[in-house]
Amino acid sequence: MTPNSDGTTRYYEINDFKFQNGIVLPRVKVAYQIINPTKSKIAVVHTCFRGRLGTTLTFANGVLKNHKIILIALFGNGESASPSNTSDFPKTLDYQDCVKAQHVLLTRELGIDHADVMLGFSMGGQITYHWIATHPSFVKYAVIICSSAKTSQHNYQFLEGPKAALESAVDEVRGKRAFGKAYSAWLTSAEWFDEALYKDMGFDTLSAWDDVATGTGYDGWAGSDLLSMLGMWQRGDIARCVQNANGGLEAALKTIDTRVLLMPCETDQYFRPFVSKREAKFLNNAEVQVVPSIWGHIAGGGSNKKDVEWMDQKTGAFIGA
Repeated sequence: MTPNSDGTTRYYEINDFKFQNGIVLPRVKVAYQIINPTKSKIAVVHTCFRGRLGTTLTFANGVLKNHKIILIALFGNGESASPSNTSDFPKTLDYQDCVKAQHVLLTRELGIDHADVMLGFSMGGQITYHWIATHPSFVKYAVIICSSAKTSQHNYQFLEGPKAALESAVDEVRGKRAFGKAYSAWLTSAEWFDEALYKDMGFDTLSAWDDVATGTGYDGWAGSDLLSMLGMWQRGDIARCVQNANGGLEAALKTIDTRVLLMPCETDQYFRPFVSKREAKFLNNAEVQVVPSIWGHIAGGGSNKKDVEWMDQKTGAFIGA
């Protein structure tokens, strides 16, 4: 495989892959792209929930412009192995499954034995947390945006709403629309709606934004993939993969030696800033920078240029770029 930066998606197949739940599949694929292939420093960037390789914020023209970026799709996203493209895909999926497959890709296929930076937003941040908890010497700097080491009970319960909407629908088309409707108001903040900031995204009316946010934005997504990723999100907890933590989150956080930058958004409705501040108290080397934005959760995904510039600057200061 010849690394390139033309947007081409590459696939690496792993034979006889064993998932956390014990299921073994003869072949699974990991989808990825390589950006800035001639650079020597290595950055690994992850996709998020309902994120594809082509829609992921990579900072490739910003703070990571001098890094070779390995952009990797999570299991379940429809590009890497997922219910929609892999026969007998397991009913339960865990971040540990993604970490295991990605480690094989990076070390065996790409010959990468460390990452100078690992970065992820939302579910991408959660897998970054699982990476540094299970491979503590692999990552020098971890940048975790609008995310957490463990999915909170509030976050878990919020996800039960769109999940029930999809599962209860009479067909998948209406199920995905119901899923989007149940999810949509959580994406930003009350202030964002009050100030009609959907207009900054090119929509004249709330209805026009809603048509995309709850409708066409789900085109190309299989309901089974959404549910698979949602389940992984709900089960997110680094304490489950740190043996000496005995199920305790604080103990698990204390085992992480990677330098960590946590960047929650002040108006995120489900990855709350106070959680990041609490986690930082137990990490050995961490700082918290709260994104000052009313764009809520999607601020971390690149929806607002001002927020992207703010995160780029804070990340640059953190990694010394």
